[in-house]
Amino acid sequence: MNNQSAFPEPPPGCPAHNSGRRVPMYGPEFAADPQAYYTYMRHFGPTAPVELAPGVNATLVTDYSAALQLLQNPDAFRKDSRRWRDFNEGKVSPSSPVLPLLAYRPNAMFTDGADHMRLRQAVTDTFARVDSHQLSRNVERVSSYLIDQFSTRGSVDLLNDYAKLLPLFVFNELFGCPAEVGDRVIFGITGMFDGINAEKANEVLSQGVAELVALKRAKPGDDVTSWLMQHQAQLTDEEMAHQLVLLLGSGAEPTRNLIGNALHVLLSDDRYSGGGLLLEDAIDAALWNSPPMSNYAPHFPVADVEFAGEQLRAGDLVMVSFAAANTDPALAASRQLRSKRAHLAWSAGPHACPAKDPAQLITVAAIENLLKQLPDIELAVPEESLTWRPGPFNRALAALPARFTPIRAEKQPNLPPRQDNPAIDNTRGRTSGKPEKGGLWSSFLSWWRV
Repeated sequence: MNNQSAFPEPPPGCPAHNSGRRVPMYGPEFAADPQAYYTYMRHFGPTAPVELAPGVNATLVTDYSAALQLLQNPDAFRKDSRRWRDFNEGKVSPSSPVLPLLAYRPNAMFTDGADHMRLRQAVTDTFARVDSHQLSRNVERVSSYLIDQFSTRGSVDLLNDYAKLLPLFVFNELFGCPAEVGDRVIFGITGMFDGINAEKANEVLSQGVAELVALKRAKPGDDVTSWLMQHQAQLTDEEMAHQLVLLLGSGAEPTRNLIGNALHVLLSDDRYSGGGLLLEDAIDAALWNSPPMSNYAPHFPVADVEFAGEQLRAGDLVMVSFAAANTDPALAASRQLRSKRAHLAWSAGPHACPAKDPAQLITVAAIENLLKQLPDIELAVPEESLTWRPGPFNRALAALPARFTPIRAEKQPNLPPRQDNPAIDNTRGRTSGKPEKGGLWSSFLSWWRV
């Protein structure tokens, strides 16, 4: 690797300034302006040395062509994080906030070869059974419930009161989570991605999905969990639990970020708020410029190898910056055209996102219903005052304050007719006599049953 002293200075506030250190990706400075960091990283070449959290080192691929080469080469780069040399040598703390998203699980993300094909096919076939029309209706109903909570106020944090909750509720619904399990799923997913007490959040989520598996073994329903369980791949209880952690986490969190980032585009760019461009254009802009998972796709070289001009050792942690790859100067023409097939927001290769279509459907339906019910909604603060959540993986706002004309209680729009949903109906009366606790999912289910 070239000598760092020959490169331009790091972005203002970057702790790598004149230190020769790896570029840190976990502080407020990185969250405030990651593109400045990516621009700086490009001076290392197609890859850059980074620190994901204190003591957690990685090589980050920032070049579009190199990213595709990595993602499409499963023979040389494996996903099984049991190969992670630094972790195996004790250099990564078991309490590191990034570990829950990097540690091995027997699911489709962290397996290779025949194991990956079997688990991936089970996921693909299961999601193919999801009725898109029913999913749209469910999104609209969840959306209307959430809007009902703040519509009389005239103000809302669209991130924490809407974009964050909607996909969690929708995925709980899809997977047939009863109240006591759904509340723990929401707690666990939120904590893991926020990096707040991530070890405890991971434990709570794991316990919740294990209980969900046991419940569906005993009483299957018309839901994704039961369909996955019934698949010919014959997943074990352990595989089921880890698949659910993957699907619930990688489904809800990126969808939350996509809804929030698309709303940010719509409310801050006159080209969209003025009606000149379509909602789908705003979503594409968010996928290009602020992909919801900006840096991820952990891979590990099978053997020592030269990659994109860099010498990598077997077991090194190598990740892809989807955000940096999307803004690679070589993609200027595709960015201008906003080609849906060129950006890497959904990853690529054998581990590309299998739930892209449901995620986009949820995002479109969530934003359409919001704008239909609150057509004059606008930012409540200057766009430049918005802050972004810190962390190496996500590109997500901390809050999105908005204002609108309040809806008087007696004039609130009629909610869409309830469509009986077995995934929810099967949760009734199934709490073993224990009272439902007052969690977010419990509150929604209580409202649904009225």
